[in-house]
Amino acid sequence: MTPSDHRSVPAQDRIEDFLRARGADRIPHPGGTLLAHLVRVAGLLADWGCDPAVRTAGLCHAAYGTDGFDHALLGLDQRAALVELVGHRAEALVHLYASCDRAAVYPRLGVVEQPLFRDRFTGREHTPPEDDLRAFLALTAANELDVLAHNADLAARYGPGLRLLFTRTRPLLPPAARQACADLLGA
Repeated sequence: MTPSDHRSVPAQDRIEDFLRARGADRIPHPGGTLLAHLVRVAGLLADWGCDPAVRTAGLCHAAYGTDGFDHALLGLDQRAALVELVGHRAEALVHLYASCDRAAVYPRLGVVEQPLFRDRFTGREHTPPEDDLRAFLALTAANELDVLAHNADLAARYGPGLRLLFTRTRPLLPPAARQACADLLGA
C-alpha cells in the first residue's frame, strides 16, 4: 500500500478538498505539488502507526506555512476554520509545527529533556507536553523524509543535519519512523 492509498484520516477527502480550494494542488513542491506532499506525509504517519489526530495534522501541516516553506494556505486569523474541519487536537499540532522557529528549536531537541519551543510568529517560548513533542517529531520526520526522498539537492544539503536531529530524538520517534530515518539518512 502506498501512502496515497490511505484513507484512514477522518474525512480525508473533505480535508483534501479544503486544501485544494486553497491552491495546494497548484503549489510546486518536491515530488510534485504541495497537496501530493501533504497526502504522502499523512500516509507515512499512518504507516508508522500514528494516531488519527497526528495523521490529520500531517495532512494539514503546511496550512499556516512552515519555517522551511513559507507559503501559507490560511492566515493565523483563520485557525477556527481549520479547527472546525480537523478538530482541536489536530489543529493545535498543525499550529505547533507551523510556529516552530527551527533555528532555535532543533538544536534543543534531544539535548534537553523539556526543550523550549520558540514560536516564530510571536517570539514567545513554551515547553510543549511530551505527547505534543512526540507528535511534532513524527510530523517533522515524515515531512523531511518525504522532501529529501524527492529532492537530491536538499538531501545532500540537509540530510546530515537531519540525521543528527533524528538520531538525538530517536527515543521520541515511533519505531517505524526510526527505521525510515535510518533507511533514508543512514545509521
